[in-house]
Amino acid sequence: MAKVVIHSIADGPNEVLVDGRPVAYLCRCGGSSRKPYCDGTHKRAGFKAPEAYVNVLE
Repeated sequence: MAKVVIHSIADGPNEVLVDGRPVAYLCRCGGSSRKPYCDGTHKRAGFKAPEAYVNVLE
């Protein structure tokens, strides 16, 4: 079974990792024009949030 991890990048998007490889970057600032995907708006908006990891599936 694939190992799936959500990595919330400090001050950035949620990175979805499958077996250690990034497969998507999901917006968590709420400002992306490509929701649910990140378009870099967090940088211009000054979004601040801590880094975190969540194991979804192992």
